[in-house]
Amino acid sequence: MREIVLDTETTGLDPASGDRIVEIGAVELVNHMPTGQRFHKYVNPQRAMPSEAFAVHGLSDDFLRDKPLFSEIAQEFLDFIAEANLVIHNAAFDMKFINAELSWLKRPTLPLERAIDTLAIARQKFPGSPASLDALCRRFAIDNAGRTLHGALLDSEILAEVYLELIGGRQPDLMLSVTRSTRADGQIAPQDWRAEPRRHPLPSRLTPEEKAAHRALVDSMGEAALWARMDQASAV
Repeated sequence: MREIVLDTETTGLDPASGDRIVEIGAVELVNHMPTGQRFHKYVNPQRAMPSEAFAVHGLSDDFLRDKPLFSEIAQEFLDFIAEANLVIHNAAFDMKFINAELSWLKRPTLPLERAIDTLAIARQKFPGSPASLDALCRRFAIDNAGRTLHGALLDSEILAEVYLELIGGRQPDLMLSVTRSTRADGQIAPQDWRAEPRRHPLPSRLTPEEKAAHRALVDSMGEAALWARMDQASAV
């Protein structure tokens, strides 16, 4: 199963008012494990950077001036994500911008159903608790010391770790039984796993000498001793 953990940086909050993507970062997971494959591009937004946005990610007009346009990296981005589900923190925001950029190029947009929203997962799992990426890093003891400013690639790498913790840790599908249910999308539902009883009891590891020593110790405690009562109950 292939998933892409993704983040964007933008010039603002709303593409309908002219805001654009200025950075995309993404990392690949296969069967919930990072593969080391990454996608990272800075993008020239063809507009001035508002001071509020610059304060968030530190990407200036001078830095972005010689970077490619979204139209020049769109196909490479689409090839990288292919048909994978997209793991995004506050997915509606990033998907809104990606789809705006694609629509301006007259390309098909991405269905929101492809997105796995880690913000929604965190709010459901920890109701009433802070669910920002920084707050989840603190909860799961994930090192985000390098995150002084937002950056799409760094944030996507951190989010990959957060996502794996939210769904049960690395390799959450590694269970000790194959009798697990499968969802419609082909993923295993870890919460459905239950331990099964052994078909054949394990043989005792106690030697006859150890059993005799234990019996003598229990007898020396008298009939009121807890061990004696337990032995009587197990013999019933």
